[in-house]
Amino acid sequence: MVRIDLAPWGINPPHTHPRATEILTVIEGSLEVGFVTSNPDNRLISKILQKGDVFVFPIGLIHYQRNVGNGNVVAIAALSSFGSKPDISADILAKAFQVDKSIVQQIQWRF
Repeated sequence: MVRIDLAPWGINPPHTHPRATEILTVIEGSLEVGFVTSNPDNRLISKILQKGDVFVFPIGLIHYQRNVGNGNVVAIAALSSFGSKPDISADILAKAFQVDKSIVQQIQWRF
């Protein structure tokens, strides 16, 4: 998970997550979001989100966010990629995400 803070008209430039789908929730402000579909269309899908709105960026597609308001934007994004071989130490992940080690182990078990 990540917290995104954008000043007025700030951007999170186009990028990809090759191994993860991203789900984004707007906590404060107005946020333009968009992603480009796969070949052959390469179509831009975009929308203006408001506080409380949620948007999903499919795995591996180029996407971006831009603050389109005069105030700050706060958003929370979560990525689906969590598994690896071998597993990242549950102790490290528990400390990083500030959760109990048993929660990390439960999530890792699914991968």
